[in-house]
Amino acid sequence: MIDLTKKEFALLSSEEKKDYLKRILQKSEKAGNANGASNIPKQENVDTNSFDQIPEVFFKIDRLSAIQELEQQHSVFAEKGISNPFFKISKGNTGDKIMVGDKSLINYSSYNYLGFSGHKDVSGKAKEAIDTFGTSVSASRLVAGEKSIHLELEKEIADFLGVEDSIVFVGGHATNVTTIGHLFGPRDLIIHDSLAHNSIVQGALMAGSRRIPFPHNNCRALEEILRENRMQYEKVLIAIEGVYSVDGDIPDLPRFIEIKKKYKVFLLVDEAHSIGVLGKTGRGIGEYFNVCPGDVDLWMGTLSKTLASCGGYIAGSKALVKYLKYTAPGFMFSVGISPANSGAALSALRILKNEPERVARLRSNSVFFLKRAKEMGLNTGLSNDSAVIPVVVGNSIKCINLTNFLFDCGINVLPILYPAVPENESRLRFFITSEHNEEQMMYTLEKVTEGLKAV
Repeated sequence: MIDLTKKEFALLSSEEKKDYLKRILQKSEKAGNANGASNIPKQENVDTNSFDQIPEVFFKIDRLSAIQELEQQHSVFAEKGISNPFFKISKGNTGDKIMVGDKSLINYSSYNYLGFSGHKDVSGKAKEAIDTFGTSVSASRLVAGEKSIHLELEKEIADFLGVEDSIVFVGGHATNVTTIGHLFGPRDLIIHDSLAHNSIVQGALMAGSRRIPFPHNNCRALEEILRENRMQYEKVLIAIEGVYSVDGDIPDLPRFIEIKKKYKVFLLVDEAHSIGVLGKTGRGIGEYFNVCPGDVDLWMGTLSKTLASCGGYIAGSKALVKYLKYTAPGFMFSVGISPANSGAALSALRILKNEPERVARLRSNSVFFLKRAKEMGLNTGLSNDSAVIPVVVGNSIKCINLTNFLFDCGINVLPILYPAVPENESRLRFFITSEHNEEQMMYTLEKVTEGLKAV
């Protein structure tokens, strides 16, 4: 039986709706045996002409409801003469400035937080790794892809965070999906912040666990969920982020640890936007709150932001890391992280350890931008103590118009629109870096204020 969502059904013509309702199959008996035979019932004398009645929405890619919705959205923008701000091709390295075509812009749409992408030592280490190991390790690390530089990087990450070991995956999104999806199952419960990253949600879906989002940063609501549900499940995971990438705010980690211990559950902290940003020396939210690293079961982070590379990691106990290395599908069945990416992340991490003043400069810039934005009456939402600072506009079209206005003024910042956020919370998102200066930031804020009046 083919099930339609309400949106898909609504897209059918009247005739297609009639045909669909006619062709809904009655429940069929389960077939199969202990040997795993197919449970699809055999159908005798199938009328092949009936296949002609299947609506195009089920077999033509360009008729899929989601694709149609995107096309309709772009058509509306085109009709209103709104230029598409996405997928502009940039040249060279991306830092506090970016080159788009022949235009140099102040850049706030990438997360090169400490300026390590383009740093000569980071690039040099990546080139050295290519010369030594090639451009790819050409295999899963479980078989022939294990290189000494992988182990160097994993040891450096673990030492930096104060835990026993770490494992590096080829992608940050894949790190959450494969780890959560592998460690938890149908008898388990995954509770995550309502604003958690898509990779956490996708990991929970892959696990087949029951999934319950709790209101953003609301520990009281989380406790209520645990009181009502904890004893119905074997393993329970709480998943939160170190810095929320859309709002730029920070959870009360000590309180989450307290709840984790009380209800005997696991805790995952996604530090994609907090490593290199929070804490006096950039060791993340754990250092920011001065918690014991061992009180968090799964420290997750990405290599693509502060560490100027590509990939993700899970850090924690030796037993956890060993188990993931031998059994996690996204590690076992994937090529190992490339030598260049390993070298770049390793070099960036070592510079971070030796130059904590970069973190101090980033913090100073972030405080400056947020304070001035608030003084100028801009709605910066929940942002606090992080390098992610939104300016909430509250209307998608106005948001895109403001982005394009700022682009013409020499400022690159992109919008976040519905459905990523509710329509009335459409916003521009500014990533502040240690490389920005006060002149750039004041000019930007002045133009944002001017643009809001103009659009």
